[in-house]
Amino acid sequence: MKIAVLGGDGFVGWPTSLHLSEQGHEIHILDNLSRRWIDTELGVQSLTPMDSIQERTRIWHQETGRRIHFHLIDLARDYEVLKSWLAENRPDAIVHFAEQRAAPYSMKSDRHKNYTVNNNVNATHNLLNAMVEIGLDAHLVHLGTMGVYGYSTVGAEIPEGYLPVGIETMSGETVSQEILYPSNPGSIYHMTKCLDQQLFQFYAKNDGVRITDLHQGIVWGTHTEQTRRHDQLVNRFDYDGDYGTVLNRFLIQAAIGYPLTVHGVGGQTRAFIHIQDSVRCIELALNNAPKKGDRVKIFNQMTETHRVRDLAELVARIAGGTVAYLPNPRKEAAENDLVVKNDQFRALGLNAITLEAGLLSEVMDVAKKYAYRVDRSRIPAVSAWTKDIAPTLEHDPEGRRLKSVS
Repeated sequence: MKIAVLGGDGFVGWPTSLHLSEQGHEIHILDNLSRRWIDTELGVQSLTPMDSIQERTRIWHQETGRRIHFHLIDLARDYEVLKSWLAENRPDAIVHFAEQRAAPYSMKSDRHKNYTVNNNVNATHNLLNAMVEIGLDAHLVHLGTMGVYGYSTVGAEIPEGYLPVGIETMSGETVSQEILYPSNPGSIYHMTKCLDQQLFQFYAKNDGVRITDLHQGIVWGTHTEQTRRHDQLVNRFDYDGDYGTVLNRFLIQAAIGYPLTVHGVGGQTRAFIHIQDSVRCIELALNNAPKKGDRVKIFNQMTETHRVRDLAELVARIAGGTVAYLPNPRKEAAENDLVVKNDQFRALGLNAITLEAGLLSEVMDVAKKYAYRVDRSRIPAVSAWTKDIAPTLEHDPEGRRLKSVS
């Protein structure tokens, strides 16, 4: 297939592009490289040294003989450019990662909230609008988030996207209907993914766009089979308080002797998936496209759930680290349970990678290799959901302790 990977320079987009290229697909990355500009804005860089996208694709061609094409396009701002590219190239499938992905970044300030909404929602709608306008019958696979469901305890398994409900009619009878599971976003970022859902429902119903929406858990790990081929193919590794995902942050903290930072009591239960499984799930979704006229296909793209404090204690035991409990900058429940269905990917043959000491050690080895690149001042999470719960975090230069200061 000819596949357009939107946001293919990013944390999940890059290893997905390599994986699909190795499967023999013709890959075109469309990206505005905004994630690199955000690094500049935040004054932090990926733990792993990243070459330019042009150099990355050159090394891939050198190692495999396969070409990945790069196109500098801003989906949110360059609608006509996007539409022209789609009309000229007419991909068979489109994988959409081109959204600002960090909840803390989306809550930093009013400017960051506006940027996240404008970038994410416009990118999604511009894409859908362009596909309809040029009559492109491509399968759209979108990377969403488990966060659309919210993180409150409901006492039941969260289904894959749709919830069966009974509605009482005027005559007193009860009719059955399936609705989207009620949205409960916990940040501006999560809210944009909820808005994506509504856009997908409309365009599937109104225009027959074939769409798969992947509600993904937190991604951990660094390497995939393809990124291991060459040092310059390495994936990015974020450890800072805005973009670093919780388990990867624990692993880098342990690797450099920094206390593992748990916010609140650590009772937040989250869904997780290894980066290798993430790219495999995207391949499975591409190979099982809905038919024209079908409703949006929704998968829960996760393999296991864990409480944050349990993960911290696990990493601390493996690495001999210590755990620091800090004020929580997020507005969320202190404790929650999370039980999630993921039957569809398992039925398609996903043999999930689960949290094991060996894989954790592999990530720690990467962290130790590049520990000299760590800026300790960027580790604390300081983006707050509301001003009245915003802690100012301080650490000593050696990273021996953290505390909350007023």
